[in-house]
Amino acid sequence: MQLHLKIIGCILIILAAIHIAFPKRFNWKAEFVSLSLINRQVMYVHTFFIALVVFGMGVLCLTCANDLVNTRLGSKIAFGLFTFWFIRWLCQLFVYSSKLWRGKRFETWVHILFIFLWTYFCIVFFVVYWFSHGA
Repeated sequence: MQLHLKIIGCILIILAAIHIAFPKRFNWKAEFVSLSLINRQVMYVHTFFIALVVFGMGVLCLTCANDLVNTRLGSKIAFGLFTFWFIRWLCQLFVYSSKLWRGKRFETWVHILFIFLWTYFCIVFFVVYWFSHGA
């Protein structure tokens, strides 16, 4: 399981870095013109902190895989990570409208990729929790 945690760690660090491209990719300069200053700044700040948390999860998985697998605290953290990514998985399936990706090749590919990624994350974190629960 430690190898899977390290793979997830690398993926999470990459995902965190991708957040840098969000403003340009989603044309925030034009999209946010009608937003008030507070709403515009909330979007930028929240995106930064989401990226920071995802980066932190990645570093944790890369540097503390052994502890996640072999300690009670690691088991509890793994359960928390499972819960986080399970809720994200639910959002991918039931919150984002299919209008955002249906009929669009790249967006459909990304949607499917994220379903698989969040599923993988959930399975790994739950297995780590389940099997190290009594550690």
